[in-house]
Amino acid sequence: MSAYLIGHINVKDQAKWKIYVEGVQQSLRPFAAEIVFRGQRATVLAGDHPYSLTVVIKFIDQATLQKWYHSETYQALIPVRDQAADVVIISYDTL
Repeated sequence: MSAYLIGHINVKDQAKWKIYVEGVQQSLRPFAAEIVFRGQRATVLAGDHPYSLTVVIKFIDQATLQKWYHSETYQALIPVRDQAADVVIISYDTL
């Protein structure tokens, strides 16, 4: 069953964000993950959503998603991420 990571993002530092995004792209390769969507919010049609960017990444399953997230490579990027942006990351399983 596929698993998806969804990140909601407000960038604070563009230069650091670029470093983080490049690092994430490299970190995903060993896990055969696919960036399905990366985009900027156009309008909020219902409710509150304070984030301007969203990314959706597909993994083969939740176990692989968790292995990627907890990998040394990704964990090393977290300080850069936290300096670069305010981020909420959520994982989902398909039904």
